[in-house]
Amino acid sequence: MSHFSYSGTGPGHERQYLSEFERVQPGQWPKWEAALAVVNRDLTATLPGQDALVLMVAPPFQPLPPNGTDRGQVYVAMPDGRWHGNSVNADDLEEGDPPEPDDATTVLTVVADAAQATVMELLRQVWPLCWQHRIGMHPRPAGTTDGWSQSETDATGPPVWWCRGGRDGKCHDVSLVGELAATLP
Repeated sequence: MSHFSYSGTGPGHERQYLSEFERVQPGQWPKWEAALAVVNRDLTATLPGQDALVLMVAPPFQPLPPNGTDRGQVYVAMPDGRWHGNSVNADDLEEGDPPEPDDATTVLTVVADAAQATVMELLRQVWPLCWQHRIGMHPRPAGTTDGWSQSETDATGPPVWWCRGGRDGKCHDVSLVGELAATLP
């Protein structure tokens, strides 16, 4: 798995074994769960026989201060609990910040990106694949161009699976995230 089994070794630190990661309980992270259900539609449409991805939560690495709000780190994982990549939730919330973004577009984009990292690394295959160009796609806001960067804040379209294009360089939006089944040959 992509997690450490202990933390805090060194002078003055006792070796502390971390509790195991657990599946997210239904309703615990509703926005992440809803977004993963959308991404899982694309997974099952494009990789028949692959079981749906799940959300796993890692407990906080340090004891919480009084009135602490850390609910752990949430990862998009294979059904057996393995994952690859970053957590979907911020690990350094400021006081008063919501644990999940309010923007559904951001939530869906982050979950699609995390799902892609997990599937590609652990299944060792490109996913999802543009059927026209036979190359991998990435989640982006609809209508972005080849030179778009994630740091840009002016792209407001819904998240799509975006293809860089073939040798002709014609990048294009393939489908909305969650709607890949409609694009299959």
